[in-house]
Amino acid sequence: MIPPIIVSAALQHEINLIAITDHNQVANVQAVQKAAEGSGLTVLPGMELQTKEEVHSLCLFDTLEQSQAFQKIVSAHLPPLKNNPEFFGEQFVVDFSGEFIRNEEQLLIVSSDLSLTEAFKIVTGLGGLFIPAHVDRVKFGLLPVLGMVPTDIPLHCLEISRHVSPALAIQLYPQLKHHVLIQGGDVHHPDEFLGATCFNMEEPTIHEIKQAMQHQNGRSVSIFSP
Repeated sequence: MIPPIIVSAALQHEINLIAITDHNQVANVQAVQKAAEGSGLTVLPGMELQTKEEVHSLCLFDTLEQSQAFQKIVSAHLPPLKNNPEFFGEQFVVDFSGEFIRNEEQLLIVSSDLSLTEAFKIVTGLGGLFIPAHVDRVKFGLLPVLGMVPTDIPLHCLEISRHVSPALAIQLYPQLKHHVLIQGGDVHHPDEFLGATCFNMEEPTIHEIKQAMQHQNGRSVSIFSP
């Protein structure tokens, strides 16, 4: 999707907070942020990191600089392989209007050699928020892959996929009842925006999001049927 379409689709769904979380890459975050200027839509910088366990995790930040610092670390922990566009597809970097800037040459579809624990420490050390993504999904989901939620990292929440309700997710994986859940759209096309997670907070920052997940100081988070 190109940045203006992302912004337009989010607003059409009455969503006012999104995160751009491309796979192992943050290069297109700034373009979407610029496209969203003046629209009322907040765009958090982020990444969908693939750890060495082959688990997807959302890594969210307040600032572009934090995400770019994380990118440098992740790039150094990806295998030194170039993308083969004919086999894996193009890896475009665009400007705010969607115009082509360059192709990302480093192969992004692979796993990094960062473990979940290592990635968590790096993300939180940079001031970010680490959320295992679509934990119920058979491919790249935390629970099918590992069979458990790690106990050595203090996770604020877990994300369930768009294909299950919270009740069904807990029925399938009873350990989820002990965790705060959010539901993301994992959006790849304009018609996939979900807007199922509602945050009650004062401003769209990582600190406020963490408070909402812990239901602190009047903040809260809930999932409703879109």
